[in-house]
Amino acid sequence: MEIFQTMRNAGKPGRRISLAVLLICAILGTAANAGAQDNASSGSSQAGSRRQQPVLADAILAVVNNEVITRQEFIDRMRSVERRLRNQGVQMPPQGEFQRQLLERMIVDKAQLQLAKEYGIRVDDIMLDRAVSRIAEQNKMSLQDLRNQLEREGIPFNRFREEVREEIIMQRLREREVDNKIQITESEVDNYLAEEAGSAQAQQEYNLAQILIRIPENASPEQIAARRQRAEEVMSQLKDGGDFAKLAATYSDSSDALSGGDLGWRNQDRLPQLFMDAVANLQPGEVSPIVKSANGFHILKLVGKRGASIMKANAQAVQQTHARHILIKTSQIVSAADARRKLVELKERLDNKAAKFEDLAKLYSNDLSASRGGDLGWIYPGDTVPEFERAMNGLKPGEISEPIESPFGYHLIQVLERKTQDVPQERRRLLARQAIRERKLEEATQDWLRQLRDRAYVEYRFDNVDAS
Repeated sequence: MEIFQTMRNAGKPGRRISLAVLLICAILGTAANAGAQDNASSGSSQAGSRRQQPVLADAILAVVNNEVITRQEFIDRMRSVERRLRNQGVQMPPQGEFQRQLLERMIVDKAQLQLAKEYGIRVDDIMLDRAVSRIAEQNKMSLQDLRNQLEREGIPFNRFREEVREEIIMQRLREREVDNKIQITESEVDNYLAEEAGSAQAQQEYNLAQILIRIPENASPEQIAARRQRAEEVMSQLKDGGDFAKLAATYSDSSDALSGGDLGWRNQDRLPQLFMDAVANLQPGEVSPIVKSANGFHILKLVGKRGASIMKANAQAVQQTHARHILIKTSQIVSAADARRKLVELKERLDNKAAKFEDLAKLYSNDLSASRGGDLGWIYPGDTVPEFERAMNGLKPGEISEPIESPFGYHLIQVLERKTQDVPQERRRLLARQAIRERKLEEATQDWLRQLRDRAYVEYRFDNVDAS
């Protein structure tokens, strides 16, 4: 969730404005025809005295390689994104710029889905059902509640499912094309470990948002200067009190633009060093100066920061926890209330010594660890999701938690024992590799998307839209 160009030519003056105008005309055409139908309906008593206005059929807005984006697809997506922005409290950008951003996002998505299709990447209905169920769980809803909420907002459930399917497909494609191709050398690992060893700072997590003004590939000095000027114009609006999320949705060329530029919470050692340097001295709510990377000019906002629960790659000794759990996953059949109720019942049996933990885990747990009586082995800091780790860290050896919710479902957790032990060298190097990979991932993903967009054949067909 990049570069504006027409017919594979980027950066031509005047095109951004004309595209916005044409898109507004497309939407006005829709509204005009809808209004004509409403008027004809309300004035049925005068049906014979007035000629009915023609209704515009669906039209092609853009051709992307060998597929099209239709006017109706665009309108449906626009309404969906508008709802999401309003729900997030993001001020709406100017309509023309918003439509430009949206069409560009749809073009890039279409190019990704086409490539995924070529590679045979697909998501079957069973996997899709599980993903939709997880979304409901994360929003503390049953599947039916989620469906009802979407339909109240005017979003057909089937369309929502297909959007989720497409997001999963694009994520798998990026894993194949970007994640798996990032190269990390042994010297980079050595340097990372040395860097961490020289830092006495505690680990922090940062919640960032960004605005990216992208530089075209093989850009001329004039193009670079123009993009720098655009970044400075955005910075000027921010200094005058402009809303960051609104300006991101208006101007950012990043895939997260239509989410207000939100990057979410990330550990500091998993952020690009360029980003860390830019926000190092900021307070929450403050905005960085313009920083330049290989992809363009970035403006970063520090939304928040907090202590991170993660093992540093250079840690010599850490406390490990030996734990086991019983997991009840929620689904179309098992609601969150049902899962919690079942675990309360199981905990009562355990508290009353009426059953053994390992026996109940084998009978009821929906986790692969069930065959081992729920045994998860020795757990390092950062190995589990935060909700699980916080609950586990609050238990004494032998103690059993109340039902705990995580993205996977509901858990009963029992801590068996704890120990402090030296971290094996191979694990330290593995953690270092993971951190370096994540540092590189943001820039590598943006670079790949830019190349994919540059290679795509895109033809706009706004002459097919009647704005009368």
